[in-house]
Order: sequence, then structure tokens, then C-alpha cells
Amino acid sequence: MPRHVNDRWSDFLGPGALSSFLVATGVATLGLGLPILHRLRRVLRDARRIDDGTADAILVLGRVLEEDRPSRVFSARLDHGADLWRRARAPRILITGGLTGQATRTEAAAGRNYLEEQGFPEEAIWLEDRSRHTLENLSHVRDTLREEDWDRVLVVSDPLHQARIGALARGLNLECRFSPAREAAPESRIRWWLRALREASLLHWYHTGVLYSRLIGNETYLSRVR
Repeated sequence: MPRHVNDRWSDFLGPGALSSFLVATGVATLGLGLPILHRLRRVLRDARRIDDGTADAILVLGRVLEEDRPSRVFSARLDHGADLWRRARAPRILITGGLTGQATRTEAAAGRNYLEEQGFPEEAIWLEDRSRHTLENLSHVRDTLREEDWDRVLVVSDPLHQARIGALARGLNLECRFSPAREAAPESRIRWWLRALREASLLHWYHTGVLYSRLIGNETYLSRVR
């Protein structure tokens, strides 16, 4: 089993994230959950967002593997990305995701193999295989855009993920279009709503953390999200 770097919860969150999480939790509690409901409206609204014009690359966000293979959700994202490529939305697919969970290979590598098994051309696949979560996905992708002189990416994920991706991308000044993989959404209604509430909570945490860090001048935290 390979060594997973920064497996500790505090390392995974990064500097300043724990304090911002506690502040966000306190705000949500004192607000009787209303801040979460406010973000939930955004999650539900952005889940319907489709802006699948042309871009420099189709960005397929990774997902934790199951027995070293793409899960149902990740496979649906990859299938949708491949369909967009065939429809000439972009000349290449950029798959993100590093070594996560108990996997012995990166999410990006597993995604590449999944597409190649279906006959997708190897030269049209690019990988970002260092990131462990959405913020790192987008941060590393921004570096790639700058290095390659690309302008925008067409993001593929599941619908309920789009609000958080959009917020993080705006903070990083990353220009994105969006094309949700509908088949990647939770299959049951209960799981769909649980996922929506989770995304609303994470979105609340992000916005609260940014505001809190600006108020106290925590440049270490802010440097991670902009």
C-alpha cells in the first residue's frame, strides 16, 4: 500500500481551515440553520445550470475510486466528458484527482484508463494527479491554464456540485463553463437531498471562512482560496 501524503485531517484541511469551520458551525447554529438554507437555494439553482459552450479543455473532476476503479458517479462524469469531446466542445479532456482513500493509483490515472478502454484517443487526455479535493483540483487546473495559455475550461461534475465549484472558481479567478453529468446525481431521493444539504454546508463554510479570514487578516488561509 503506497504512503498517502498528508492523511491527517488537519493537514487535509490546510492552515486556518479548522478555525473557519468552527466559526461557520457557530454561525449556522446561532442562525437556526437559516444560513445553510440560504446556501441550499444556491445549490438547487446552480444544479440546473448548463453553459456548455466551447472551451480549451473539458475538465472532468475526479472522485474517490472503488477497488481502484471509477465509481458509478465518476464513470458518469467521464462518459459525459467524452460525449462533450465528441461534440467538439473542446479539443482535450483534463481529468483531475490524486491518490485518495485506499486506492493504489490516482483518480486521474483511473479515469484515463477508463476512457482508453472505450477507445478514447490517448493524445486527447490530460491529467492533473496531485489534488485531493475540489479546491486543489481547481487550483492546480488554474496553474495548467496559465502554463498552456488557455482561457477557460468546461467543467463536468454532478449537478449538486456545481454551486461549490462555481464559488471556488470565482475566488481563484478561473473562467469556467458548466455541463453537469445528470447520470452522476444520487439515485435515491433521500441521498439526493442529503447530498444537497452537504453541498450547502460546504458552501456556507467556504463563504464564512473567506469573510472571517478577511476580517482577521489571515492571509495564509486566503492564499489557498484566491
